[in-house]
Amino acid sequence: MGEPPLLACRDLGFAAGDTMLVDGVSLTVEPGTLQVVIGPNGAGKSTLLRLLCGELRPTSGSVAYAGEAVAGIPPWRLATLRAVLPQQTRIAFPFAVAEVARIGLDGIGRGLNRRDRDALLEQALRQADILHLAGRSYQSLSGGEQARAQFARVLCQLAAGRTMAAGQVLFLDEPTASLDLRHQGAILEAVDGLRRTGVGVVAILHDLNLAAAYADTLLVLDGGRLVARGAPGEILRDDLIRAVFGVRWPVGRVPAGGKPFLLPARMLPDGNSTAG
Repeated sequence: MGEPPLLACRDLGFAAGDTMLVDGVSLTVEPGTLQVVIGPNGAGKSTLLRLLCGELRPTSGSVAYAGEAVAGIPPWRLATLRAVLPQQTRIAFPFAVAEVARIGLDGIGRGLNRRDRDALLEQALRQADILHLAGRSYQSLSGGEQARAQFARVLCQLAAGRTMAAGQVLFLDEPTASLDLRHQGAILEAVDGLRRTGVGVVAILHDLNLAAAYADTLLVLDGGRLVARGAPGEILRDDLIRAVFGVRWPVGRVPAGGKPFLLPARMLPDGNSTAG
């Protein structure tokens, strides 16, 4: 038998009262893959990520890292296996940017010497294009700059985790939401670089064009259920966009690479659309 996947969930469910926020989801994360979860607001995307990373305990089903149930993994060791970039992270203390990023090295990076920790920190800050702000107060940054500082933190954590565990999973919840165009591309290129080193990535993106450009696999969540899964070219179709998102936006193809993309559209009162 081969090695178990980096992460696997089976029939995963989570209920809030009588409402199933996640209902019967099964998936695996293999090394070197980039899976993007898409779906409308309230589909259960963020709840699914919180279940996969061990932040929430499922109502039903299971989550395992390399065959080991997540519930039995001590927090310090779980931190070596996965890193999480949530939608928002609030910090009440007056930390500098470098101190925020260094949090990713705390605990699991203590086995590294000072020089190695400093080198990993500088590399992460540079990769997140935040090195020039290393001494600035985190509280003084714009929303996009704060997001890049948090991305540097997860880069530090992944680098430190690699010194203690064979494989890591990176979870990203709308990582491009507050970024300008240049940094959207830079962050996703960095994520793709991590994928090429063997990190398994699960990301939530609302921009379906970015999702199609970078994902190996799209996971379509609607009403808490996984309604479609596959390569972007197979999944992004006019009928699926209408059924899941409730809009009539035509899907085209990039001539050079065949990647699907949604044509910008302006919704009309009768529910039809025109390409913009």
